[in-house]
Amino acid sequence: MSYEEKNAWRYLAIGVVVPIVYFAIVLQQVASTPVGDITYQPLLLGAIGLAIVAAIVLAILTSILFGSKDDRPDQRDSAIARRGDTVGFYVMSIATLGALGLALAGAEQFWIANAIYAAFVIAAIVSTVVKLVAYRRGF
Repeated sequence: MSYEEKNAWRYLAIGVVVPIVYFAIVLQQVASTPVGDITYQPLLLGAIGLAIVAAIVLAILTSILFGSKDDRPDQRDSAIARRGDTVGFYVMSIATLGALGLALAGAEQFWIANAIYAAFVIAAIVSTVVKLVAYRRGF
């Protein structure tokens, strides 16, 4: 398994777990609190910061525990990354239209911000899955 593929697996794990925890905490409050009164900003920033820190820590731990013979991407890695990023761009573009629609409809800032975060999460997950499929099934 190449270094880039290991990165993709780590990124997928973080990209799934952190948003699930964030949305579980925040959406639990929707049932009992008006969305205008929910203080979601610190949690959202915390989730983003946690994902960044987790990615760095997991990369360091993986390098220490399993070593990395060659961490330079080759042509195949670059082509797979390009394909995944392109698909992720399209998904992000389409998913962001939902947030734009919410803004145009005058929705609460809570829903708009969370729709944008969800768009980023969905795009990152799809992009990473495309990369992993390319690694596993061939490019």
